[in-house]
Amino acid sequence: MIIQLCGLSGAGKTTLALAVKALAEKKSLRVDVIDGDQYRKTLCKDLGFSREDRTENLKRLTKVAFELAQKGRIAIISAIHPYRDVRMDLKQKYPDQIKTVFVDCPLESLIERDTKGLYKRALLPDNDPDKLRNLTGMGDSFEQPLRPDLHLRTDIHTVEQSAEMLFNYILDQTILNGK
Repeated sequence: MIIQLCGLSGAGKTTLALAVKALAEKKSLRVDVIDGDQYRKTLCKDLGFSREDRTENLKRLTKVAFELAQKGRIAIISAIHPYRDVRMDLKQKYPDQIKTVFVDCPLESLIERDTKGLYKRALLPDNDPDKLRNLTGMGDSFEQPLRPDLHLRTDIHTVEQSAEMLFNYILDQTILNGK
């Protein structure tokens, strides 16, 4: 099974993925987290942030996830996944493998959290050399999934609550698919 988490920067995708991995280990389930930020330093270090590069990034991450899923592992991709058509194309390429989980948090809450300082940079004046111009959700588009398999609100629920919801969803899917 492949879980493609999608949501804006700072919504809690990686935190959630790591919390689910910890829960899974207690139940002897094998979960791998494919963190988009980490893979941008290795497998995807040649890619920028254009639409084409972001699409290629997601294709590469999903290929890694698919290889893990083929070995009976649960792969959680923690990446922004901004484009609806790319998410749908990947679901069609790997039918019955990919589940989309929308990690949703309003922009106002993300600006308050701003764990990486990205929103602060995106809000700088246009003439500031440190301004971040292509932050997803502000300078670049994020297309919310129309019908995600699971919708989590990290502004309403704690990490623990959200992780439990995602973990239970994975367990339900594992039982339904007999794996």
